[in-house]
Amino acid sequence: MGKKIVMIGANHAGIAAANTILGQYPGNELTIIDRNTNISYLGCGTALWVGRQINGTDSLFYTSRDELAGKGAKFMLETTATRIDFDGKKVFTQPNGGGDESAEPYDKLILATGSLPITPPVPGVELENVEFVKLFQDGQKIDSILGRAEVNNVAVVGAGYIGVEIAEAVTRRGKKAYLFEAFDTSLAAYYDPWFSHEMDRALAEGGVATRFGEKITSIEGEGGKVAGVVTDKGRCAADLVILAIGFRPNNALGKDRLSLFANGAYLVDRFQRTSEPGVYAVGDCATVWSNATEGPAYIALATNAVRSGIVAGRNAGSGKCALESNGVQGSNGICIFGYKMVSTGLNLAAAEKAGYDAAHADYEDYQKPAFIEHDNHKVKIRIVYDKATRRVLGAQMASYQDISMGVHMFSLAIEQQLTIERLALLDIFFLPHFNQPYNYITMAALGAK
Repeated sequence: MGKKIVMIGANHAGIAAANTILGQYPGNELTIIDRNTNISYLGCGTALWVGRQINGTDSLFYTSRDELAGKGAKFMLETTATRIDFDGKKVFTQPNGGGDESAEPYDKLILATGSLPITPPVPGVELENVEFVKLFQDGQKIDSILGRAEVNNVAVVGAGYIGVEIAEAVTRRGKKAYLFEAFDTSLAAYYDPWFSHEMDRALAEGGVATRFGEKITSIEGEGGKVAGVVTDKGRCAADLVILAIGFRPNNALGKDRLSLFANGAYLVDRFQRTSEPGVYAVGDCATVWSNATEGPAYIALATNAVRSGIVAGRNAGSGKCALESNGVQGSNGICIFGYKMVSTGLNLAAAEKAGYDAAHADYEDYQKPAFIEHDNHKVKIRIVYDKATRRVLGAQMASYQDISMGVHMFSLAIEQQLTIERLALLDIFFLPHFNQPYNYITMAALGAK
């Protein structure tokens, strides 16, 4: 007999879990609860359509309520899960517009509640034209505000991936973007300075006014609307403020019952099980297993969310430990004004923070032989490894070339605990259209001390 599975949340992790359950275990009853009006929004595309690099938003939704309902899912959209009775195995819900609270019983529960934008503790965040970048509706609002003739100066707070991307989008819309970051460089959590300073350069050359090493202390208003931001180094006029300083796990429903990670994420095992029997957690509200640190970590990426959803879907749907996660490396990438950066595993600073006696092997050269005069750009690469074991811990690459596939090889190397010596003589083909006979990956690995 099938189980009653209730899932709270219907974005990447939830959709992956739902498709797994509906496709592989159709004997179960699946009910999906989500407070939003839509599902499956690819938030990574927000900056692309706000910046008019793509036409429209329809393609940013990869499934629909009707599609999943056609497979057998029951939906409760525009509904908030207010609390969970873990002992009685019930989820209590309430329609967003108000109404009576009702209870939804479950045999298995999947928490896919995602993350919430971090609100900085500064005066003025409640002013009109202070916006976050998370939901589809957030993107719509920012897009509309940027369309107003009186909006010229935009302060973007936070130079992580989202902040950098939205600063580019603002610039592409013909507005002046001021990018504020407390650290002295962009993308500080992902890349070592040898790379992040290259992105700083690309941003500045693209027209973004970078304000690094500058912390927002308040947001000023006039008539209830934003007028500027005040920092520890001065003031900047702004007609729109976009807050992109990061996200925190949305753990409100289970924080008083379930085991938590240091940042409040639900602590799960490699089967996506929480500390409560029959309860799974996936996506940005939960931890992942890091193969680089060999322990639980919090790495909020859509790719990690999808994989965690597949694992939980298999295990909840089958009612047993049917699938174990391989762990993750946190592979990621970004492209700003044509400059591309990719990374996986740990950068040097993160490796040292994790307790490794880390070293790095660097190399920089053109992607292709010098006689290839067109579409030939320099590539920077850094391989981070543990001095004691020689195990590869991470890799970073940057170029105007498309170097994205290289990071996948390094991701597998970290997962399989390969040493840097194993990469030095790796069988890498050569053809002038693609690369050099002494490939930059080979040369970096050979340079390891």
